[in-house]
Parts: sequence; C-alpha cells; structure tokens
Amino acid sequence: MSGPALPSPRPRAVRGASAGAWQTVATVTLGTVMLVLNSSALNIALPLVAEHYEAGPLAATWTILGFMLVQTCLLVVAGRVADRFDRRRIYLLGIVLFTAASLVAGFAPSIGVLIALRVVQGVAAALVMANGTALIAAAVPPSRLSQSMGFYLGLMAAAPLIGPSLGGYLAENVGWEWVFWLNVPAGAAALVWGMLVLPRSRALSHDPIDAVGAALLTGWLGMLVLAVSQAGSQESAGSGWLPAVAGPLLFLGFVLRQRKAKVPLVDPSLFADRPFTLSGLATTLSAMGWIGNVFLLALYFQNVQGMSTAEAGLAVLPGPIIGMIASPIGGQLGRWFRADRIAVAGALTSMTGLTLPVLLLERDTPYPVIAAAMMLVSAGSGVFYTANTTMIMMGVPGDRLGVVNGVRLTLHNLGTVLGPAVAVAVATSRLAAADRHLLYATADARPSADALAGLVTGYRLAFAVFAVASLCATALLIAAVRTRTRAAAEPVGDASGTHDAVPIPNHDAQTGPRTEPAGRDTADAPPSERGA
Repeated sequence: MSGPALPSPRPRAVRGASAGAWQTVATVTLGTVMLVLNSSALNIALPLVAEHYEAGPLAATWTILGFMLVQTCLLVVAGRVADRFDRRRIYLLGIVLFTAASLVAGFAPSIGVLIALRVVQGVAAALVMANGTALIAAAVPPSRLSQSMGFYLGLMAAAPLIGPSLGGYLAENVGWEWVFWLNVPAGAAALVWGMLVLPRSRALSHDPIDAVGAALLTGWLGMLVLAVSQAGSQESAGSGWLPAVAGPLLFLGFVLRQRKAKVPLVDPSLFADRPFTLSGLATTLSAMGWIGNVFLLALYFQNVQGMSTAEAGLAVLPGPIIGMIASPIGGQLGRWFRADRIAVAGALTSMTGLTLPVLLLERDTPYPVIAAAMMLVSAGSGVFYTANTTMIMMGVPGDRLGVVNGVRLTLHNLGTVLGPAVAVAVATSRLAAADRHLLYATADARPSADALAGLVTGYRLAFAVFAVASLCATALLIAAVRTRTRAAAEPVGDASGTHDAVPIPNHDAQTGPRTEPAGRDTADAPPSERGA
C-alpha cells in the first residue's frame, strides 16, 4: 500500500505448487462457508427459536447480535494475531471452537446459554474469516489469484443467501437445532483436511500487538453494531444513549492511539492509500444492498404473499445460484479486463436490480419479476465482490496480508450488519408501533390490510435506500479507478518517493498483466507475468 516504505514483500510463489495451492483454496472455502452459512440459516429460523425458549424479541435478537458483534469487533485483531503467529494454527483453532460451540448449541437449556454459545461462535468466526483470504493469497501464485478468489469468494458470498433456504427447510422439517448440528460433520471435515493440507507458516511480524488499540477498536465497533441493531429491532431497552455517546469517544480514542502508537494495530498509512479507502467503503455499501435485498424479499414473501418459512427460503434461492455463477465469472474476466472496471460494471448491474422493486413491487407482483430483479442484484454483487477483493489484496506484502484482510472483512461485515438493520428500520417506518412486531412473526400471523399496505410502501423505500447505496458504491469505485490510473501514469522514480495507490494490473489475453503491483515478486512467475 502507500507510505514512506513498504514492508518485506510477499513470499514467492513456488513453481509446481498448483495442486497444493488449490487444496488450500478448497479447505479454506469449506471452513469459511460453513460458518457463514450457519449464521444466515439461523436468521430465518429465529421465530421458531424464540418460540421454543418463550423468549421476547430483545432476547431473540441477541442470538444474532451476539455473534455479529463479537465477530465484527475481533476481525482486525484476529488478522494482527495471525500476522504475529502461525496463520494455520489460528485458522484451525477457529474451526475447533466453532464446531464445538455448534454441537453444544443444539442442547442449550436456555436462551441465555444459547446467546453465550453464539458469542463463542463469533470469536471462532473472527479467527477463521480473518485468515481465509490471507492463507489463499499466500499460497496461490499471483497469476492464478483472481481465479482462486472467484471460486472462494463466490461460494462464501453465496452462503448467506443460501442460508435462508437451508434454515427454513431444517427448521420446519427436522428442527431448528439442526441449523447448529449440521456444522459438526462439516467442521470435523474442515479440521482434518486443514491439518493435512494447510502449510505451516512462520511469523511474518515480530512486533507486539497494540492491546490498547485493540480494546478501543473493539469497543467502537461494538457500539456501532449495537446502535445499528437497536435501530433495526426498534428496541433499545433503555440503553439507546450508550452507543450514541460512547461510540464517537471510542472512535476518537482509537484514531489518536493509532497515530501515536509505535506499532499501531491498523497502520494509518493503510487509509492514506485513497483507492484502498474508497474500495473498502464501496465494499460496505455493496454488502448492504446484497444482503439487505435477500433479507427483505424473504420477509416480503412471508408477510405480504403468505409463503411459509420453507417456501420463502426456496423463493430466494435463484439469487445465490446466480451469485455462485457470477463470482467465478468475475474471476475469469480478470484475465482479460482490469479488476476495477469489472467491479464498476458489477456495481451498476446490482444498482439496476435494486431499482426495479422500487418501481414494480406490489402486493401481488408476479414472482418472475421479483426473481429477475433479485438475480440482477446477485449477478452484479458477485462480480463486484470478486473484482473488488482482488483489487484490494493484489500487491499487499506478506506481513500485512492478515491485517489488511481483517480490515477488508470488517468493512464487509459492517455492510452485512447494516443491510438487515436498515431494511427492518425502513420497511417498518410506515407501520404503527403496535404493528412492527408483525415483521418478525411466523407466516401464520399475517398483517391486516392497512398494515400490509404500509409494509409494501416500506419495502419500496428500503429498496430505494439500497439502490442509492449501490450508486454511491459505483461513484467510489470510479474515483478509485481514476486515482489508480493517475498513479500508474506516474514515473516509477518520482521525486516524491511515494505514490497514491498500488496500480491494479490490466490483464490482457495475449500479454498478461501490463503493470505490476508494488511488493509483488515475479521472479518465479511465468514469462508473460515477468514481461519477458
């Protein structure tokens, strides 16, 4: 990234390591998809969980909030820990914790115990998520990174969209406990496979971890997620003032700490790189629309069109199918086109899909119309996510892969938290306070005619918010493209000694990349990659 000096470059890709690299991609994908799938599957089964424990709305919400809060807060910390120690060991520890917590969760005697186990799952998820992309980026040769990211991110990004279908089926047919128990065989397979194929890594950083910075970051993100979740659930339990007061103070403390710390948790120069900052913010906005889109439609199918939980889960299935297809295609397109331009095209496609419901959504809108809009969002988001992640990760030095990936995932996670919360807050804005609980009720408790009309209007407004967010993401990416283009045109030996951005390679079918990202070692790359 930018700064006065770059740390040591990423380790060289080893010739003939393709088979081992793809095994790394496959096992990391299995572990990551398992935990992402579980989280989204629980969302649609939440009414049945609340009914089982006779829990109120606030307690039920904390089964989701506890996981999101801890995972989001610890992502950057987990990335720094992985840079400090063995990434393989940290990743496998996360798999063990998540699998064990899943086994016990199905037997939880109370909602309080279930919430505590979800917190443990959040810790485990942070350890896994902060290391997945870093393990792949370190193992895969640069010439194949785009395709590898397409496979990995395609399945990972589709998992939270497939989750509602799987969760609805399990909850209605075999019991909500199986949303957790299904993780046990998957986690065991991911653990054994990971122990066999993941390479051991030496510590890439011997600097101490900034514990004060970690505490301030965790507190700030915690307050932010808490504020958003309270707004989404319409319940503050008398503590709504806490995130509003503590959040800004913790953020200010974190910024000041990072500027003064000898070894900051998050290097301030990371955000001095304008394209990284713009791409990161675009990630948050895009994730809001992608996840919020499916969340809204799953509720719309149940509360407006009267589908059961399982039927609504199946109704949103075309979205993740298209997403799984689009993400690898986005990776393949990276062989011929610039990643930043692919990302802009994906964001525009997603914005188109989010705009259609604003214009066409009614009580009885035909399913093919809704499915078409949903597939446009998934196709555009899938292509965007792969290309944008490749933009961010290409050229990152080896000793910063973990923390950069942690920041990237934190920004993405903020979008996945904001998406459902904003969706609920806006969708219920046209309802009376006494009717807002109907959005979370089971399929048997349909709204009245007046409430139904208010819900449809609220859904349209929510889609409008997400369409605007996608438009803003497009604008941010265009700004990032212009900055990278200017940086690529600057002489390598500029007198300033620095640059605004790491240029993203323009892949060409005949000649390969035209520009090399900073920090990338090409001595072991194919001739076309070395410009020979």
